[in-house]
Amino acid sequence: MLQSKTFVKKTKRGKILKVVREHYLREDIYSGSPLDPECDPASFKLSPDAQRYIVLDTNVALHQMDFLEHAAVTDVVVPAIVLEEVRARNQSVFQRLKALTASDFKRFYVFANENHKDTYVKQDPGESPNDRNDRAIRRAAEWYSQRLPGKPILLLTDDAGNRTKAIEAGVEAMSCAAYARLREDVPELSDLVSAGLATQAEQREVGGGAGPKKKRRVFEDHKPLSEVTAGIKAGRYHQGTLRVSRFNPWEGYIACQSVEQEILLSGRGALNRAMDGDVVAVELLPEEQWRGPSAHLPTQAELDAADASEGEEEVLGEDGGAHIAQVDPGEHYPGVAGAAGGDDTSAARQPTGRVVGIIKRSWRTRGYCGSLQPPRVPGASHGPGTASVLVCPVERRYPFVRITTRQAATLSDKRIVVAIDAWDTDSLYPTGHYVRTLGAIGDKETETEVLLLENDINTAPFTPAVHACVPPLPWALGEAEAADPARADLRHLPVCSVDPPGCKDIDDALHVRRLAGGNLELGVHIADVTHFLKPDTAMDEEAGRRATTVYLVQRRIDMLPKPLTEDICSLRSGVDRLAFSAIWEVTPDAQILSTRFTKSIIRSREALTYAEAQARIDDERLTDDVSCNLREMNRLAKILRARRSERGALSLASPEVKFEIDTETHDPLDVGMYQLRDTNQMVEEMMLLANCSVAEATLGAFPACSLLRRHPTPAPRQFEPLLRAAAAAGFAIDASSSKTLAASLDGAVRASDPYFNKLVRIMATRCMTQAVYFNSGELSVPEYHHYGLAAPLYTHFTSPIRRYADVVVHRVLMAALGLAPLPGSMRDRPRVADTVDNLNVRHKNAQLAGRASVELHTLIFFRGRTVVADARVTRVRANGLLVFVPKYGIEGPVHLDDADRAGKEGVSSSAPAAVDSAPGAVPRFVYDEEKQTVSREDGGVAYTIFDTCAVTISVEETAGNRRVLALRLTDRAQLPDGERMG
Repeated sequence: MLQSKTFVKKTKRGKILKVVREHYLREDIYSGSPLDPECDPASFKLSPDAQRYIVLDTNVALHQMDFLEHAAVTDVVVPAIVLEEVRARNQSVFQRLKALTASDFKRFYVFANENHKDTYVKQDPGESPNDRNDRAIRRAAEWYSQRLPGKPILLLTDDAGNRTKAIEAGVEAMSCAAYARLREDVPELSDLVSAGLATQAEQREVGGGAGPKKKRRVFEDHKPLSEVTAGIKAGRYHQGTLRVSRFNPWEGYIACQSVEQEILLSGRGALNRAMDGDVVAVELLPEEQWRGPSAHLPTQAELDAADASEGEEEVLGEDGGAHIAQVDPGEHYPGVAGAAGGDDTSAARQPTGRVVGIIKRSWRTRGYCGSLQPPRVPGASHGPGTASVLVCPVERRYPFVRITTRQAATLSDKRIVVAIDAWDTDSLYPTGHYVRTLGAIGDKETETEVLLLENDINTAPFTPAVHACVPPLPWALGEAEAADPARADLRHLPVCSVDPPGCKDIDDALHVRRLAGGNLELGVHIADVTHFLKPDTAMDEEAGRRATTVYLVQRRIDMLPKPLTEDICSLRSGVDRLAFSAIWEVTPDAQILSTRFTKSIIRSREALTYAEAQARIDDERLTDDVSCNLREMNRLAKILRARRSERGALSLASPEVKFEIDTETHDPLDVGMYQLRDTNQMVEEMMLLANCSVAEATLGAFPACSLLRRHPTPAPRQFEPLLRAAAAAGFAIDASSSKTLAASLDGAVRASDPYFNKLVRIMATRCMTQAVYFNSGELSVPEYHHYGLAAPLYTHFTSPIRRYADVVVHRVLMAALGLAPLPGSMRDRPRVADTVDNLNVRHKNAQLAGRASVELHTLIFFRGRTVVADARVTRVRANGLLVFVPKYGIEGPVHLDDADRAGKEGVSSSAPAAVDSAPGAVPRFVYDEEKQTVSREDGGVAYTIFDTCAVTISVEETAGNRRVLALRLTDRAQLPDGERMG
């Protein structure tokens, strides 16, 4: 049967064309049920024993995915029109719905309603496309009812109008909330219902006809998108992505091209329901209302008080209705920006604004981790039955979320995941729904799952299709690889690898040897992952999605299956392995004479740790090939490093932490700063040399589609914290270029304080912008520059086992050498842009997850202990300090009330002696941002940037079931012998 539609359209050149679209309808489209005698058994999907078949509406698919993914929701008919609408409106939800249709357990059957002669409906004159699609879905439900008269058919829709019309047509229809109530066998199903507008409306219907209680508006309405767009074009509004402070949840910033400085958003009202990551439109306040970020460092007690008061307090209004009284955090402590906080001195002022519209929400489909806010009455507990409760997110930068649950008593000591559904103007916080339970609060595995979910790390096992791409074990070099004329046999070379202890995924190996005539051959050999990872395979697609291996303290989440990462590709010692080699001929003073790249076969002589390699270099009695070559390579590396420094490369520092882990419990036994050796820098120099050389080669061959890595030059304002801190210590930092900055950092040395220079370099690191991947065809050549390395070109080539960016670069280099064609995807600019965006996001997420794992294991290590250690002041605030503890590599806030209790012995400085406050008095402090000092107004203790102080370190539990590392100033006399820093 053929349906056709004829219409005319006008082309860009003005021609009138007649267009005929034909739509073929068939009779041989099946129901997917074994109860249908005419159904082909090959299409069976629905269970004959199901209590009912559910026909899905588009609004449910778009907004109730957590509900649909529950194990109790099975035997669902997905009309093809629903699948197409979801595909067009939300790709993320579409992928989740496709996964449900692919699941044998869930039994979601796609019914081709648009191609069946009995279910296809034509759009009526004057009928909107949405109304036509709703009618098509109702027709599909009617067809199932007629086709399977003995099986109850339920249309699941949150559209009240669609429900009414379905019932009038004789089809049973129900909302998700009503269906959840019907399923008394699965009480937790109600928790998963998204609290959208349709659900709220139904709850009002169920609760009676009186309508909702009147509520006072807490926030301003957001401007319509059309008004926002016009305002941005006219310059009235400014667009940017909101970033909320880690230290102050009511203070945020946006950066935008239309305003030179970041715009400060200070207070709950100014944020106006915007959340971290939202793209917002901001209106600047009059200049006399501009202020600086709050200089107040919120104490844990203040944050706890604000958390405890978080909520909507219903008070009786004069008209007898219930109103909402906003609880402002400023009532609990004046330092919170938006209450009385924020620095309004002219020197500290910056553009300040308020959110007038949300251009794009960043609400996470994966949800937010948190726990139920404990009852306000001490010792009380959540009761049975349905309750409206607040969920306290683990990340302070996110607001509390109101959910309705029947499981409050069960969930009180659990970490859970919630999704956000709406945030109305009359509510201090968004409304959401329960998604799932992760486990007990404080359990190491639960908290690890929290940090993985918070940072969007994919921990799902590899699919059978991915494993099918991996060669079987044991793998050995084949005759074809050995005889390949394009692959050089380098097994005779004295190759070795140098890695951290316990490394199994060995990406790189090195060699150096003397040539006739006195020059040297230097080689970097990288695992030939692309020999096994072919483009457009299931494994390649999965690796591209994951983009990077994620390293936690106690585990590794691989980008590729373990047989590849730990065996087949890993450059282990004593076995033949395939490599991609970069080889240079250099003079004895490391001048590069020639560069070549080749696929190769190597056999590593040794797989050494950094400490083992350092011991070989230091022990002059060792004269074997590997030891001698390591010394020669270390000598060349130092020359290369010095040469980079002369060009302006920066030598920065970061507080890297190393844990000693119990082999049985995997709990930390000890924690300390990671020790860097010459061998670390030796390997780094070899990798930098290879990456720079490959960047030149790929860009030369493919100037429009090479994957490179750039480090944008920081804006001058980003250096201001470093400049102020250094000036307060008596040093002038010139940050006008990377070269002058490098020279200034080299000169910032105190003979009596060996750790001072490292502190300055750590501060400099925090002024840097993030290095990012990019496609060479998208930017001008000057923008390729890597600021930190002072390199005109840079890329990542040396870690293809753990970074997909390196896989892409290997493929481009192969094409440049004529070893393989350039993959077609590399010429598809939109696809390349998507790949680059994903690489940058996944790289950042992996870094954040790694840091969160370090923080978690630090908390585990200090749990049940109180330790005294020396610390250094890295930042001075109006009522406290940020300090860094070198012994443990940790940083955190301390507050001056602690220092007052400790007295002047708590800090090493030239300040006058402390003067005790009157009993019960609140000490007042004078904060000098320019001099980076804070001191007692009555002439007591003073604190200055870079001071040395003693702190106690312990773990405290805070409101909202958060555990934090608590640092408190103490008397330095309590330090263990030999642990004072001067």
